[in-house]
Amino acid sequence: MGVGQVSGAVSQQQRRERIRQAVLADGTVRIERLVEEYGVSGMTIHRDLDVLERQGWLRKVRGGATSTPGSLLPRSVGARRSDAAEAKSRIARHALRHLSPGQVVALDDSTSGLAVAERLGELAPLTVVTNFLPVINRLREEDGVHVIGLGGDFHPGYDAFFGLHAAEMAGALRSDVLLLSATAVVDGHCLHRSLESVQVKRALMRTAATRVLLADRSKFERRAVHELAPLTEFDLVVVDPATPRPVLDELRERGVAVEVAEA
Repeated sequence: MGVGQVSGAVSQQQRRERIRQAVLADGTVRIERLVEEYGVSGMTIHRDLDVLERQGWLRKVRGGATSTPGSLLPRSVGARRSDAAEAKSRIARHALRHLSPGQVVALDDSTSGLAVAERLGELAPLTVVTNFLPVINRLREEDGVHVIGLGGDFHPGYDAFFGLHAAEMAGALRSDVLLLSATAVVDGHCLHRSLESVQVKRALMRTAATRVLLADRSKFERRAVHELAPLTEFDLVVVDPATPRPVLDELRERGVAVEVAEA
C-alpha cells in the first residue's frame, strides 16, 4: 500500500483495516506517510494506531508503528481455518457428544467453533448464538437450525462482531452449551490476542450453563496478551490426540476436566 493508492474517501473501519494490512505486509508504517495517503490529521492516525495496538495488531513507536511478535499477530480467518485443521475437525466431532437436539448452543469467533458449526445439522433442531460471520453464513440455510447473530461493530480482520452491543446482547441470552476457543493456554489460563474478542467471550461464558473449551495442541505452544479465564472456569476442555502427555498431566493436576478427541 503506497502513497496515492487510496482513491476517494474511505471509512474509519476501512482505513484501519488497510493500515493493519500494511503493517502485516511491510512490518512498519510511518504516521506522516499515512497522513498524506489518507488525507486525515496526525491525531486521527494516532487514534487509529491506538485502537490497532489495543487489538494486538501492532506496536506504536515514535513516528509510526511496527508489527508485534508473530505469536501475537492475528491472522486471517482462512489462515486460521487451515491451521491444525485435522485436529480441529477431530475436536469438533468429539464435542458433538456433549450436544443434544433442542439445545441453545453458543459459538464464539473461533475457527474451532466453526468446525463444530459444520456438523450441527446432524443435531437439528438447534438454536445457535454467535458473533462469527462464517458460522452465520454456514448455518443460515441449515434446516432445523435457528441462528441468532450478535450484532455490534464488525471487525473485518476477525470476520466477527465485537463491541459493547455484541457483549450486551451476549449477556442477555442464555445458552445450554458454549463452545469456544482462545489464542493460547499458558499456566492454566486461557489467553487471547484481542481484548474486544475477550469481552464478548466473557459475556457468553457468564450466561452459559455448560462451558466447553476447544484446544488443539498449538494453543499450548503460543502466548497472547489478554486473559480470558482460568481453565478451571470451564466444565470441560477437549484436546486433540497429539497433545503431549506432560500437558495433559499438568491440566489434570490443576483440576481441569479434560477429554482427548479420538484419533
